[in-house]
Amino acid sequence: MTITDRRVYNGMPASDLGEQGWECPWSGPNGGQCVETKQLADGRVALRQSKDPAGPALIYTPEEITAFVAGIKKGLADHLTAG
Repeated sequence: MTITDRRVYNGMPASDLGEQGWECPWSGPNGGQCVETKQLADGRVALRQSKDPAGPALIYTPEEITAFVAGIKKGLADHLTAG
């Protein structure tokens, strides 16, 4: 059974999406903690916490990811970071 054969939903166990294809594009000097991303076959994007790879996955549409990244670039989430 492939991922596309299953119902993909927000909050599902990230491990149900398989271990292949997860990336950590925002890693840095943070002790290996990052938000991992995975492009899904239908164009959606899954996010998971690298320290809990079997934990819940957040599933976003391409439009939601585009809006999120645009907001980050504009500094709309700067208040969420320490310092």
